[in-house]
Amino acid sequence: MPLSQLLKGNVAIGQSGGPTAVINQSLVGVVEGIRQGLHAVGVVDRILGMKNGVRGLTKGEFHDLTDMHQDRLDRLGMTPSAGLGSTRDKPDTNYCQRIVDACRTHNIRYFFYIGGNDSSDTCRIVNEIANSSGHEMRCFHVPKTVDNDLMENDHTPGFPSAARFVAMACMADFMDNISLPGIKINVVMGRHAGFLTAASALARRHDRFTSIEGESTDGPQLIYLPEVAFDTDRFVADVEAIYAKKGRCHIAVSEGISDKDHNPIAAKLIKGGQVDAHGNVQLSGSGALGDLLSDLLKEKLTPAGGKPPRVRADTFGYVQRCWPDPSPVDSVEARRSGRFAARLALSGERDGSVAIVRQSSGTNGMPYLSTYRRVELSAIAAKTRHMPPEFIKGHNNVSQAFIDYCLPLVGDLPGFERL
Repeated sequence: MPLSQLLKGNVAIGQSGGPTAVINQSLVGVVEGIRQGLHAVGVVDRILGMKNGVRGLTKGEFHDLTDMHQDRLDRLGMTPSAGLGSTRDKPDTNYCQRIVDACRTHNIRYFFYIGGNDSSDTCRIVNEIANSSGHEMRCFHVPKTVDNDLMENDHTPGFPSAARFVAMACMADFMDNISLPGIKINVVMGRHAGFLTAASALARRHDRFTSIEGESTDGPQLIYLPEVAFDTDRFVADVEAIYAKKGRCHIAVSEGISDKDHNPIAAKLIKGGQVDAHGNVQLSGSGALGDLLSDLLKEKLTPAGGKPPRVRADTFGYVQRCWPDPSPVDSVEARRSGRFAARLALSGERDGSVAIVRQSSGTNGMPYLSTYRRVELSAIAAKTRHMPPEFIKGHNNVSQAFIDYCLPLVGDLPGFERL
């Protein structure tokens, strides 16, 4: 688009929702893209980072990123968590009107928001209100979520790094389970989508196949996802079968597992629990689900007159999100997502969300390759992507198709020796 047709003003960039190991890479990518494009040609004057997302924007609170030295930007990109600060605010129409008013006050014409599906919805509403009220703007959503639940994307920045953490944590935890046998339960993030819990399957050593065992029996031997109805009696039977054979059992459970009527198991246990702006009971900060499942197994698997089995549970919680060992693929793709959003603005696009497209699988000797495309905000906003059926095996496992999908994203995993 000719420069004369581009809007002149300032840029505002914000981060929203749960932080990740690579959300700052996306921030830096947007800044770099703007400085090399819109700022370089004189269309944009200032690049303003919103403090704590749209909450800071409505208060006029910013970090000025216009002239930040590249060395500092590079360090920021490698730093986990949200450098600008984040927010859980879910703006409604009135809130978005305040956002537009603040944009008018600070001559903001380009609005970039890094976050999940609710962040894309904020972009959509802000764009509509701004344009209908005479303050023309360009609004772009940059994807981010460890849950990997954004529509239109092969995967989302933040997920590969969190998946890497889950896989490595389960690798180490399984070795612990072998050393001191018992039943171990790990509760993993994922309210509605099971991608992150499914990544625990990468902990298994697939080089230990035998003609006798067939599939690897490394842990976690049981994986429970929110896409599959959870039945407590079936769960007990699953654990009992493995425990009876091996004297131990290693389990990964999504925090969002629900019964056949779609009632979350954990939410029913947390009385008076904290809720977020969407009315969801906080799951990740509570160990209630792990405690419930532990108590259930002790009750059901204790022989008459005998001792209960050794059962322990850990809730991975927030530590999954920002562990400072990001996937190399994730770091690169998150930064490029931000740069691509800036290029959309330079090309004259009015709005949109960035989606990651896989060009080459990364399996069967093929390299892993990805690219980016613009999608409509309405295709992302307030929608949830679930694990597809081909990624799920039975009621307590994942398929080889999921392993092939996920392995190229997480980076090299350590190899442990066994006696």
